[in-house]
Amino acid sequence: MKATRAAKPEQLPLDLRHDAATGRDDLVISDPVSAAASIIDRWPDWASSVVIITGPEGSGKSHLAQVWRRKSGAKSVRPVAGSGAIEAAGEGPVLIEDADREGFDETELFHLINAVRSAGTSLLITARSWPLAWGVKLPDLVSRLKAATTVEIGAPDDMLLSQILVKLFADRQLQVDDKLVAYIVSRMERSLAAAQTIVERLDTLGLSRGSRISRALAAEVMGALSEREDD
Repeated sequence: MKATRAAKPEQLPLDLRHDAATGRDDLVISDPVSAAASIIDRWPDWASSVVIITGPEGSGKSHLAQVWRRKSGAKSVRPVAGSGAIEAAGEGPVLIEDADREGFDETELFHLINAVRSAGTSLLITARSWPLAWGVKLPDLVSRLKAATTVEIGAPDDMLLSQILVKLFADRQLQVDDKLVAYIVSRMERSLAAAQTIVERLDTLGLSRGSRISRALAAEVMGALSEREDD
């Protein structure tokens, strides 16, 4: 089946955001994400009150976090002074996303973890790197982070990349031929962030030209991305 969608020739598409489906049933399960998905499914029967999911950008951490937030009723917080994060942790499950990128106050995070443990609630943290790479100086916080359950999302394999591409196209109401997906996977950067970029550019280019998503269009998009990386 070819990728098609109605569009007027030469009409430039508006730069609209396409919301990805982020429910549990929309989660693509493959070996790289199976361990992280499993621990989300096991909540509230966690061995530790604090779980940390690590993985590269676009690996599915945010999707998993949103699945857990809906399931647990968790409140998204940022552990900085005056944010109310500690109070929230004493009332119910809490979520911290992109801890190593957004930053945090070490003392605040230490007390937040203590509040979670005292109240018998749960804390989920997502980050690109393992806690030992966060540069934490506070010894007590280092100890708390070592005691947490840390799960890593591995590098995407061909199966996962293929499934993700199909999902990303479907989020934009596009159906793609399996051969086209295989063509893209065999030539793309091995990351989910790259998959997102390729689908976005293919959708935009296809709409602007009023054409279907074809192998030629995919080759053009990936060629342009490769040239940009070489600059």
